[in-house]
Amino acid sequence: MFDINDDAKSSYRRVEVLTGPGRRRQWSAEEKARAVAETLVPGARVSDVARRWQICPQQVHAWRRAMRSDVVATADNTSACSAPNFVPIITEAVPATAAASPRSVAAVVEIQLADAVVRVVSGIDGTLLTAVLRAVRASALRA
Repeated sequence: MFDINDDAKSSYRRVEVLTGPGRRRQWSAEEKARAVAETLVPGARVSDVARRWQICPQQVHAWRRAMRSDVVATADNTSACSAPNFVPIITEAVPATAAASPRSVAAVVEIQLADAVVRVVSGIDGTLLTAVLRAVRASALRA
């Protein structure tokens, strides 16, 4: 450090000369992801997380924005080559003579869950249907 005497003011001022590497730190992708993950916890505040990591809140917001754009970009790339995320509805054509018959046809819904197909006829008790579907799902989870 240098002490400088300014004759006009006749007082000493201190000047610090900083040498060595700069203050700029390099953060790995894992460290950035951990900091962003801390902000996504319910009740967490970005300013508190930034203070713990000794960075400014704007940096954490920039990392969050970058991670969001990376997720959207990867989702766009994978959706173009993967199968659609919906289940198609397949209906069977009913002959015109069968549709014109006066007797009422009971509606049947087929639910495919795990390796089982559950056929539900109109008028079934909702609690019974719920119990059956839960049992099928539980047996699929055990397998």
